[in-house]
Amino acid sequence: MAEGDGDGMRQRALTLGVVMQRRETRNRWQSEAWEPWGVVTGLGGAAPPRLLVDRPGLQQWLHTGFALALHRDEAEGYYLNVSSDAPKVFVLWRMDGDQAVPVRLTASYNEASRWLDGGHSVDAVPMPPEVFAWTGEFVEANYRPEPRRRVRPRSFMHPRDRDAP
Repeated sequence: MAEGDGDGMRQRALTLGVVMQRRETRNRWQSEAWEPWGVVTGLGGAAPPRLLVDRPGLQQWLHTGFALALHRDEAEGYYLNVSSDAPKVFVLWRMDGDQAVPVRLTASYNEASRWLDGGHSVDAVPMPPEVFAWTGEFVEANYRPEPRRRVRPRSFMHPRDRDAP
């Protein structure tokens, strides 16, 4: 776990592994589908991908050494995630030849949304309980909702001002 990132912004990071799954499909245009299947804690640093499951029609590969970093300026995105019914870790991944490889991880809804808007492949996997507790502690310490601003209802405006920009 790391504290501080040089610019005064508090940061925390947890090292995770990502399990990528390849499964055969019954589709005339695509014979296989790749997807993140889950994240794993407690594995240590980066190592070459390791084949975990090799059955007809299904393979799972473990990729280790990915930092899930938490930043104060993403606290709202973490809050939205941990307060949902099913918290997730979002995995940005790419194809490298015929193999899918994870690139980055986030627990922020907002950051994952920006990745998707940028055209990246991003999928969500269930957040392990220890990652949920760790992220929740960070949210409690760092997230402060912005106060709501009251907007005057249009019904209180003069009719000639209702259509004005």
